[in-house]
Amino acid sequence: MNRELVINVTQSEISIALCEDKVLVELSKEQCQTGFAVGDIYLGRVRKIMPGLNAAFVNIGHEKDAFIHYLDLGSQFSSLQRVVDSHQPGKRGVKVETMKLEPSIEKQGKLASYLQVGQTIMVQIAKEAISTKGPRLTSDISLAGRNVVLVPFSTKISISQKIRSNETKKRLRRIAASVLPKNFGVIIRTAAAEAQDHDIEQDILSLIERWNKAVGNIRKNQAPALLMSEMSRANTIIRDSLNSTFSQITVDDEAMYREIKNYIKVIDPQLEKIVKLYNGSVPIFDNFDISKQIKSLFAKYVSLKRGAYLIIEHTEAMNVIDVNSGNRTKAEVNQEETALEVNLAAAKEIARQLRLRDLGGIVIIDFIDLHKAQNRQLLYEEMRKLMATDKAKHTILPLTKFGLMQITRQRVRPVAVEDVTDVCPTCNGTGRIEPTVLLDRKIENQVQFLAQDRGVKYIRLRVSPYVASYLKLGLWSLRMQWMWRYKIRIDIVADQSMGMVDVKYLDRQGAALIED
Repeated sequence: MNRELVINVTQSEISIALCEDKVLVELSKEQCQTGFAVGDIYLGRVRKIMPGLNAAFVNIGHEKDAFIHYLDLGSQFSSLQRVVDSHQPGKRGVKVETMKLEPSIEKQGKLASYLQVGQTIMVQIAKEAISTKGPRLTSDISLAGRNVVLVPFSTKISISQKIRSNETKKRLRRIAASVLPKNFGVIIRTAAAEAQDHDIEQDILSLIERWNKAVGNIRKNQAPALLMSEMSRANTIIRDSLNSTFSQITVDDEAMYREIKNYIKVIDPQLEKIVKLYNGSVPIFDNFDISKQIKSLFAKYVSLKRGAYLIIEHTEAMNVIDVNSGNRTKAEVNQEETALEVNLAAAKEIARQLRLRDLGGIVIIDFIDLHKAQNRQLLYEEMRKLMATDKAKHTILPLTKFGLMQITRQRVRPVAVEDVTDVCPTCNGTGRIEPTVLLDRKIENQVQFLAQDRGVKYIRLRVSPYVASYLKLGLWSLRMQWMWRYKIRIDIVADQSMGMVDVKYLDRQGAALIED
């Protein structure tokens, strides 16, 4: 499998497309002006305690207060708070590696026992602001590197479950234990299994240095303030995904090109040559046929082979996907085999769509009914296999007796598809407008009201080009009939920006005669 990363940089955002065998599978957008990303560490100030929710709202400089629950404080919150308090101006800082850790906080405790309004705390963004919600925070701080994840105030060395070899596990534990200071733990990632001892050691030491720098920034800033920024989204994807299957990384911005090239030079010098700078006259997404895929794949209807298709609906509470066979069943003899074939094809596309749109929360899939238990189990196993490559945490349940599959998938940033849609200004999202057959009667009633009740002698009607043509059609047009009937001058102006049933009634100076 060949994997390519295509990066488009503009003044307002960075768009990152991950393609597998030329097929778009992930699309990430990072807004340049927001500055709030998962993994960033902030010095926040507690704004409000919510005892009923056992949570608090924290000001970290975002337009909406961030949210932290008691369970997100972390077992070593007391030790973290001691470090934060000791680094306030005028106080002598406490180092993590030399301090005695405080007792762990209670699992079922109350947040009000540990936080007060106005208190300064260190927090990390766990989820970006989504829709009307502010960012979700945690005080269980961790710093991710390519090979390891550093966990301050811990003594554990954990190893990824995907690493099976006992010899490899012993080697990785030995490396981590040799460089980890006291009161620091680490989670060893899957990528470390193929890494050199020196690379793992340097990864751990660089993360410790980043932690010390973040703690040192407490003294220099007042809440709310950014203490440590996560690397750019492009470098994050590279850090988590880069391996020998990447054939090319193409970027159309020279500054970003140098940043990525320097980063790869540090983590894997052999792959530095795959980074390319794009200088073509055609936009980079058009050149790699990504724009076309974005337009087609973010639609409500997603086509499958041989006439089958998906319908994807997004609501505030969940995402619903309906699988339809189209006209295939009319030509097929074996309905069960046809349904299984369509469902398996749909499962492959759904797994891709979940990653592509970054859909999160509850996902309900209405597959075509399967009557045989072994076929239902086969579909369930295939879905689990297809979702295995999805890095977002997820849970898949077997099909219910109604043929529904339930999936929960972690969401840490806004859904990409929300940014490419808007509410129709004509119907306001209802999908219904006034009947066009009654439009001329409605306009005539308003003309009659203005002429006879208000004594208006001139009206300028601003309407869509289609309505304008209809009103002026023929020698004895509707416009001429109304002018003769109501003894009033009427001019009709075609405006392409007007909706099909929208009408504006204006005077000679362009002022509205009837308010909308």
